Amino acid sequence: MMKIAVVGPESTGKSTMAQHLAHVLGTVCVPEYARYYCRKLNREYTLQDEVNMFYGQIALEDSLIPLAKNDILVCDTTMLTVKIWSDHLFHSTPQEVTDEIKSRKYDFYLLMDIDLPWEDDPLRDFPEQREHFMRIWKKELKALDASYKIISGAGDERLKNGLNAVDLFLKNN
Repeated sequence: MMKIAVVGPESTGKSTMAQHLAHVLGTVCVPEYARYYCRKLNREYTLQDEVNMFYGQIALEDSLIPLAKNDILVCDTTMLTVKIWSDHLFHSTPQEVTDEIKSRKYDFYLLMDIDLPWEDDPLRDFPEQREHFMRIWKKELKALDASYKIISGAGDERLKNGLNAVDLFLKNN
């Protein structure tokens, strides 16, 4: 099974892209567990919350694998997001997260560019730091020696660019 991950800084169209890819490719999309988790929080989140989100994302992904079709699973984020947020907010990442990042593989990543305007959302925190987080995402993907493509453009053009990148990857693998 090919696992395609859609990742990147906040407000870059990750969920829209992941849902679009899953629809066009005729498979399922693993949603971002943290969005469900954080909606129920009525306090500042902690490092333990990051760990909880990590386990929730893994469980959600594992539970949807049997429903994937056409040997493709599309993931709206990965546990690498937990590492990036943990490092940023708490200056460290729990060992269980870093161990899982090393062992859980994704075949191809779409790194969503920051060329879209910021859209306010109660679950988004850092509109002024998108360039910083883009650099972090590139660094983390490089550290994994991950196969990835940066996806730019707006609206239908962005969706087309993402689908073309995935099609090319699947054709060559």
